Amino acid sequence: MKKWLLASAATTLLAAGAVHAEDAKIGVILGFTGPIESLTPSMGASAELALKEVNDSGAFLEGVTLTPLRADSTCVDSAAASAAAERLITTDGIVAIMGADCSGVTGAILSNVAVPNGVPMISPSATSPALSSAEDNGLFFRTSPSDARQGEVLANILGERGISSVAVTYTNNDYGKGFADSFAAAFEAAGGEITLSAPHEDGKGDYSAEIGALASAGGDVLVVLGYSDQGGKGMIQAALDTGAFDTFAMGDGMYSDALLADLGTDIDGSFGSVPWAEGEGAEAFSALATEAGVTAESSYTRESYDAAALIALAMMKGGEVSSAAVAANVLDVANAPGEPILPGELGKALKIIADGGDVDYVGATNVELVGPGEAAGTYRYYEIKDGAFETVSFQ
Repeated sequence: MKKWLLASAATTLLAAGAVHAEDAKIGVILGFTGPIESLTPSMGASAELALKEVNDSGAFLEGVTLTPLRADSTCVDSAAASAAAERLITTDGIVAIMGADCSGVTGAILSNVAVPNGVPMISPSATSPALSSAEDNGLFFRTSPSDARQGEVLANILGERGISSVAVTYTNNDYGKGFADSFAAAFEAAGGEITLSAPHEDGKGDYSAEIGALASAGGDVLVVLGYSDQGGKGMIQAALDTGAFDTFAMGDGMYSDALLADLGTDIDGSFGSVPWAEGEGAEAFSALATEAGVTAESSYTRESYDAAALIALAMMKGGEVSSAAVAANVLDVANAPGEPILPGELGKALKIIADGGDVDYVGATNVELVGPGEAAGTYRYYEIKDGAFETVSFQ
């Protein structure tokens, strides 16, 4: 993924595809059904909030309105996700994709649909390390950091808590396997022991057999790298029902208000990591989203707002409604030099660009795209107390 080839490659592929219209359509592809369906409404609404802010400013490309079009990635069904993306591109004429969400379907859309059609994608939540080296023709970006880093963060948290022996369960897909591998490498390098690392399938009604094997292997806590609405929650429930484990270390896919609503204080003392941000940008987004009736404190809302904002600013920088304009200018508007831009300041950014100036989009997550166009990012280390998430630190 050599972004320095981006401008020439994208322009060559897509110069004929510039759209001159009053309606610029942006795909919002997220798992509105499936194992993270409790998270995606707020993610989608956050992305659409950024697009609305651009439209309301009246400062976007002359006569152009950004129109979001939603499609369901399902999070887990690559064929369905690819078909949804294909419809948005070939039938609806979208010029960019805010999404997808889960890593497997994101990779499928990228290789099967986005690259063949020359359409850029900015994912707010696809975190598999494998996506860092995907063949993308300079079309793939993400505003969340890779799990290569989250594995290290979660291992460090366990070390801080003096936990040296764990069992691991992970959802049996690209996200779960990549996360489990990066965690294992970091945890074992620090002297930790993994008694058993085993996958689980989403959508099962009974996880007692999987929990039985993990319990037999032992471990001070169970590390759960799954999804809060399906297999991950099922594994925790089975562990609680059998008394196999009572404390859980969780990855980002498990951070959900729905999990707390279902399990409440039964998982007090459990803890985990989730991409998060603090500071002026995060506070500005929280105020903006809350005023608009969007649940700001849900997972990946900030990253979704930032992904949509980058699409709009990149198109503005390119001076036209086209996939090529987005792809060629994302890194330019995301990074220094330029005027720092926070949530709520997209109109200001558009005017700076129109006047020939540069912007450095800081956004809600302190955006800085590195390497193959992905976020460096920070993580929230949280613990569950009295049935609620409480911040311990940022890492």
